[in-house]
Amino acid sequence: MATPSAAQAAVVSAALELFATQGFEATSVEQIAQAAGVSRSTFFRQFGGKDDVVFADHDLLLQWLREYLAQPHDDPWAAVCEASLHVFRHFAADPELGRRRYRVVRGVPALRDREIVAVFGYERLFDEYLRSALPGLDPLDAVSFAAMVTAVHNHVLRRLLRGTKRVPVSVLRDALDDVRRRFGVLPEADADADEVVVAVFPRRMPAAEVSRRLAARLAD
Repeated sequence: MATPSAAQAAVVSAALELFATQGFEATSVEQIAQAAGVSRSTFFRQFGGKDDVVFADHDLLLQWLREYLAQPHDDPWAAVCEASLHVFRHFAADPELGRRRYRVVRGVPALRDREIVAVFGYERLFDEYLRSALPGLDPLDAVSFAAMVTAVHNHVLRRLLRGTKRVPVSVLRDALDDVRRRFGVLPEADADADEVVVAVFPRRMPAAEVSRRLAARLAD
């Protein structure tokens, strides 16, 4: 997964420390550059401005997710959930840095607004991917699944960022499995059993997924 370079990570860490101690508005680019040991021109080569420092990880994550979802996946529903898990693992790898960023964003209205836009970027990417990967899928199902995955991810991530304890990735994985179960797209453990099965599909299951499952069963 794309990650900030060592030089970029040093700037991000220094900036967040300054934002936390003296405030976002009171911190200048010159102060950030000096604290990170880089020149002002180097700062602007790496970032467009102070707010870009705060959201550098989001930009890299979205770039990585686009590349990941552009690859072929046997189960698009699972691919979206795995993408969400990758994002969570990234922030969970350094929870203290994430908590510092979270506190800075919460205290600056303009940053909160940009965070909303960033979060919507994930949701829109998931929605567009599902529509492309599952031709014929009801757009309402695509947008609903994308929104639920994003909401569940954010809920679990906030537990990590607001607290002081580690939140294992298994918590999010279990929650995402429940999302897939609610949508009827979580494969059952006994799906390969040699039995005659009468299948009952949830009313909300996408028609494309019903067709796929029936075709797979009839081909056995």
